[in-house]
Order: sequence, then structure tokens, then C-alpha cells
Amino acid sequence: MTSESIDKNRGFIDVQRQGIPERDAAVRIGDYRQIYRAEDEAELRQQGARCMDCGVPFCQSDAGCPIDNLIPEWNDLVFQGRWREAYERLARTNNFPEWTGLICPAPCEDACVLGITSPPVTIKRIERAIIERAFDEGWVVATPPPVRTGKKVAIVGSGPAGLTAADQLNRAGHSVTVFERDDRIGGLLMYGIPNPKLEKSLVDRRIDLLAAEGIEFRVNLDVGTDVDGAELRRDYDAILLACGALQARDLPIPGRELAGVHRAMEYLHGVTKSLLDSSFEDRRFIDAHDKQVIIIGGGDTGADCIATALRQGCRSLLNITRREHEPEERDNRHPWPGDPGTFAMDYSHVEGEAVFGRDPREYGILPLEFVGEDGRVTGVKIERLRWEEGGVAAPRMVRTGDVTTLPADLVFLSIGFVGHDTPKIVEQLGVRTDAGLVPAQWSRFVTSDPQVFVAGDMRRGASLIVWAMAEGRGAAREIDRLLMGSTKLKAPMPHPIEPTGILS
Repeated sequence: MTSESIDKNRGFIDVQRQGIPERDAAVRIGDYRQIYRAEDEAELRQQGARCMDCGVPFCQSDAGCPIDNLIPEWNDLVFQGRWREAYERLARTNNFPEWTGLICPAPCEDACVLGITSPPVTIKRIERAIIERAFDEGWVVATPPPVRTGKKVAIVGSGPAGLTAADQLNRAGHSVTVFERDDRIGGLLMYGIPNPKLEKSLVDRRIDLLAAEGIEFRVNLDVGTDVDGAELRRDYDAILLACGALQARDLPIPGRELAGVHRAMEYLHGVTKSLLDSSFEDRRFIDAHDKQVIIIGGGDTGADCIATALRQGCRSLLNITRREHEPEERDNRHPWPGDPGTFAMDYSHVEGEAVFGRDPREYGILPLEFVGEDGRVTGVKIERLRWEEGGVAAPRMVRTGDVTTLPADLVFLSIGFVGHDTPKIVEQLGVRTDAGLVPAQWSRFVTSDPQVFVAGDMRRGASLIVWAMAEGRGAAREIDRLLMGSTKLKAPMPHPIEPTGILS
């Protein structure tokens, strides 16, 4: 079936969903290159035909895309083969679709109306294809602002929130300086996500464009230590804190001090930095080669640890979590639209199955103790759990008393984050903090100090890249309003206030 032969009115019936094409899992674990294969334009146009152009596009609702992407419009333009116009629509709302098209969990797809009865439209795949086509065709070029306002903005942190705000404020003509404590720009985009999932050339490509447009990047500077708050106040008209929420949650059980027990980000950061610095020749990374590896905690970070350990040639691999196994279909606790809460195989789970013949995840396991010899971990004592149905309430966790020890040479903790890890600059600026976050109202993003703004995970807690970008756009709008008295910057409309990070 060709795109020309498809009746758009029946596309959602006649065309089956096809995800982003990936390289064979058993092959790709032998390298650190991107896991995806080249796209086929005819197939992409067919996938665009599945979009129903709903009267009420829930993919753009509060339950869908936080940056208000014009999804039905560019889906239809791709179906028609009008790629340049599709890119122009996409660029109106999304500063960096090459990143969201790869690593965003796609709440837009969870909210897709077609997803009520069928697999949703592959929105993320089409988004990625549009921006890559734009780069290939030379449509994405540096466009410095024609006039400068004379106003200066300091942005602390170069993750998605900080970079999005920097891009917006630079477009408005302000002089923007981005401070980053690492040696490369990108925050978690650079060092928190493995190269196979997000090739760093895709980060550098965009950073080079932003620099060509006039944004100044200053690396290897820990704001609060190398540069203090008084300097920022003196030299800049406004300050945006976009430092993320990198204070990892710990697991304070007996044996935590044993060598070989590491936080997940320590592992991922070191591996990516060594890859970029020396192609691993410097050996400055945690190596899982021929090791028995246990990853505690699921989610994206746990999945990334799986992918990394597999590429290093681990001897065995187990990813354990207290959670119950997800259902195959939506249940009454996960109504549409929104996260379906269903079982899914991420890229690294597929790779683990290719290597060891099984999904590396095991559910209903409670860690009790790290055990070891001569100061080094040798295993994790665990108790198996049982989940009992609670009717309309959530299932109840029941401890069974079934205790055993799982062998381990390396253990990685991937159990979430509790707040930001930049207390010095927060204290120096004198802004309020609350439970590890810097509070500010969603629609304004200003802290208890009218010169200081906050956006991204540092305000709302660890969240999705697309939410960080939404916050970056919103904060840029409010900073521009402060500096100029009014603003023409576009940003998502205020969404319902979430329960975290609120300035009362």
C-alpha cells in the first residue's frame, strides 16, 4: 500500500501502527551507536494517515503534549509529503524536536483518541522524522536576532529547561549566558542518557547552532562555588535556575557502604564521559564486564543502566523492583487519556532478552540488605512480595517471608530523585526552598526573589523532558515580560497547577 492509495478518512482503519525502525538488538549491543535505522518516507506518510484529525485533539490537551505541539497539523502535512511546512509547524512550539522525538515518553500518544480502541498514532516517530528531514535539507540554520535589547540573562544549568529558555530569550534579543558545571553542555541529555539512546552528536549539533545565534556557554563552572550569587546579581538583569533535580534517592539498608554499590547516575555519567573523552581508553568508568549486575528500581534510568551493562559484557543481569507486574491493557486505575500503566518493553529490555533469553526485570522484590566479603558487595538479600487486589483501591503489598540472597558483583540504585543538589547558589541568592525544590507558580516561574526565576525539575521535581521544555518556554516568557514590560514570546497556556513546587 502506498501513501497515494490511502484514503485519509480510513487511514486509522487500513494502516497498522509501525514504531521507529530499530537495528537488531543482538547486533547493536556490540557498539554505542544509535539503535535506530534509517526511515522510509513512504511508510512515514502512511503512519501520518493514521491521525484522525480529531475534533478535539486530546494529544494537545492537558493530558497530552505540555508544549502544545500542533500534532494533527504536521501529521497531515507529512501524509501529504509537505515536509517543509510540517517542519515549520513543528518549530513553532518545539525548540528541540530531535531530542523529544527520541527520548520523550510521549504523553501525546497516551492521550491519542485512536488509542482508546487501537494502537495510537506513532506521533514521536513522525516528529523525529520531520526534524531529521529538516536538518538533512538544510532548513535548520542559525538565525541570530537582528536587534539586541541590552538586557542580560544568566541561566544556571544546561539541560532541556535551561537550553529551551536560552533559545527563547535569545530570540527575543537578550544576551544569554548559560553556566554548566560539567565539561560539556547538555545536562542529563549529555551525561544522563546513554549514547545508543541519544547520540551526543545530536546534542552538539544543536548547541553549535545556539552558539552561532549568540548564546554564550560557560562550562566547568560550579555556580555557587566558582561563581557566586552576588556576581550573578551584579552582572545580569535576571537569573534563571534550571539545575535539575539530581539529588538521588538513597537506599539506607545494611551494607550500603560496601564497594560495588553505586548510584545509577554515577555509572551512566562515567561511561558516557569516558566514551566521549577517549573511546574508553582512559578506563575512568565503572566496568560491568563479566560481572553479576543487579539494578534496583525501574524507570528510564534503570533501563539505561541495563543497556550500558549489556554493552560492557556483564555476566548476568537482573533489574528488580517492588512494583507489581503491569497489566497488558488499561485498567480502571489508569483511565484514558493519560498514562496507560501497561506493560511495555523498552529498548534495553529487548536487548536483555536477546542476550539472556528473558526480560531482565523481576517484580515484587524488596531489598533487605547488601551482603559482602572483604568490604565488597557479593549479593543482595531480598524478600519476595505478593500483591493483593484492593477492589477499587490500589493493590496492597504483602510481605511473604520468602527471603533469599541474589548474587551480585555490582549494584546500581535507580530509585528516583529527591530534589536539586545545588544548595550553595540557592542559599546565596536567598530564595525559598521546599523539600529540595525551589517553589514558584507554574504560570509565572518567579521565586521569592523577583529577579530570580526557576524552571524544570528544580521546580517541579524529576519529570519528563517535554515538561522541562514547557517550563523553559514559560520561564522565558515571564523573564522577557520582567525585562521589557511586555512579551511576544510564545509559551504553553497555563495548565492546572500541580501539587509540587507551588509558591504560596
